[in-house]
Formats: sequence, C-alpha cells, structure tokens
Amino acid sequence: MNVPLHPTLHPTLHLFALAGSAPFGQRVARHLGLPLAAHEENDFDDGEYIVRAPSAVRGGHACVIHSLAGAPGQGSGERLCRLLFFIGALRDAGAARITAVLPYVAFARQDTRHQAGDPLTLRYVATLLEAAGADTVLALDVHNLAAFQNAFRCRTEHLDGSALFAAHFATVAGDGEVCVVAPDGGGIRRAEGLRVALAHELGRPVSLAFVEKHRRGRELTGDLMAGDVAGKLAIVFDDIIGTGSTMARAVEACREHGAARVMAAATHAVFAGDAAGTLARAGLDAGAVADTVQDGERAGPLFTVLDSGALFAGAIRALHDEVAR
Repeated sequence: MNVPLHPTLHPTLHLFALAGSAPFGQRVARHLGLPLAAHEENDFDDGEYIVRAPSAVRGGHACVIHSLAGAPGQGSGERLCRLLFFIGALRDAGAARITAVLPYVAFARQDTRHQAGDPLTLRYVATLLEAAGADTVLALDVHNLAAFQNAFRCRTEHLDGSALFAAHFATVAGDGEVCVVAPDGGGIRRAEGLRVALAHELGRPVSLAFVEKHRRGRELTGDLMAGDVAGKLAIVFDDIIGTGSTMARAVEACREHGAARVMAAATHAVFAGDAAGTLARAGLDAGAVADTVQDGERAGPLFTVLDSGALFAGAIRALHDEVAR
C-alpha cells in the first residue's frame, strides 16, 4: 500500500527498497511510519534481470533506498545497474520526482586523478544516475564531500553521522578524558565534527589528534602523531573501514602513545577480508559502525551497530515536504 506521508500532503510518497537493501529500507520505513511500496524484481538464468516499477507511482514522489556496497553474489557494479534500471522504470512509469537514497556510495573513493589514465569513477556514477532520471541523491558520510557535491549536476543531500556516533560514545566514555583521533590528515575535518558533537553530548572538552599516513600503492608509512592521547579514551574515527589497515595503524599508534582505551568508529563497515581480525590484533577495545553495509554484519563482536534509519527518514520527510508544497 502506498500512502501519503501525511494525509494532507500530495503527491504521494512511494518508498522502495531494492533486493539486498530491504532490511535497511524497513528500518527507514518504520521511522517514517510508512510501509515499503511493492515492486517486482526477477532474475533470469542467463544472468539478466528485470526490475519493474508499479504504475501507482504516476505523479508521485518515489524514493529508492539501495546501498551500493557489494555483497556475496552481487557486486557494487550489479547493484548500481539494478538501481539505474529501476530509476529509469520509475521515470517511464510517470513518477514526478525520484530520490535515490544511498546509505553507501560505491566508487566514491575514486574521486581524484593521481596519475594519467586514472578514472574519476565517482563522476561517472553521478552521470549515470542523472541520465537514468534521479532528481536528488541522498547519502550519508561520503568519502570526500566536496568531490561528491561537485560530481553531480542534480541536487545532492548529504547527511552527517557525527551526532549518531557522539550519542553512542557519550554512553561509554565514562568520566575520563576523551580524544577523537583522525587516522590520517585527510580525516581531520571528519574527526573534528565528532569532537564537537561529543563535547556537546558530554558537556566537557574533548581533544583532537591525528596520525600521519602516506600511501604508496598498498604500502602505508608515517610515524608521527599530532595531539595527546596519553591516559585518555582515544576514539579513532573514519568514514570507511575497508581492509582495516589504516584503522589498525591508528589504533597501534594510540596504544604506543599511552592511550588508556582505544575505540574505533566508522560509518561504513565494508570490512574486506580479515579486517575484524586485523583490528582485534592491533589492540582495539571496542568500536561502533553504522548499518549502511549489510546492516553492519561484517564488523564482528567488538563493534556495536548503530541504526542510521532515523537520519534518512528525517531527510526523506524534509524532501517530501518540499515536493508537497
């Protein structure tokens, strides 16, 4: 059943979640007080598939929730194609507005050309979404906000997850001193956002530090730490945990510089290979991730999984209120 977000608001909001993203979509739907709208997905024996939009979307506002993080049997490229096909089908079915809701934006780290021939894949993804018919793209804690905003010509809405993590760590910080740590220089602004939010939650100062990191291919180097973590709870904050190597280096650096406890936080729990084991061996005490990649299932027992559905629900509600005016 498709219903207006509020009885007096039109056009109708149709909230969809594609296969593989249904549990996340259901959480967003619960926060909105809406059911997920029905659609059809069928796979064929030759590897092709069909994603069919219902005719009820005509004149309405269609929001499609789909994480682009690769999963077993369905890589990021296929998940992107399914999203593109469904957005196109929604446009052909007469949807007046289409919002692509992306808990995780795949290929977002390919945003800079470091040498001749490097692809700017984030920009290509943006071009595809726009060509398919997306009017707005909504995402949480993208890797490089400026690159994300500049890649799209259509409207982008970016959600900041720092308050989500601040609320969690305020419950486990205790009475001691706390320091938020960026695992590299590029993450300082992100870590500062968490520092400010956590200081507000705790009602006391929180300090900031960052770890030096240089990357050459797969090799990571850098020995310096700017900031003081000695005797403090150190919270290493990043947008993504991939192989865990960057986070593990930062955890080890915090240990070496005398941190009393070391915790990790990352929005997107990609956790490729043995990332969870890598972090445990580095001396991590605990951590927290959001539910944007396979509902955080890859993170392992050291990590608490935080529900980001309310963030997305609030943003969808605000977008729909604009459409309805």
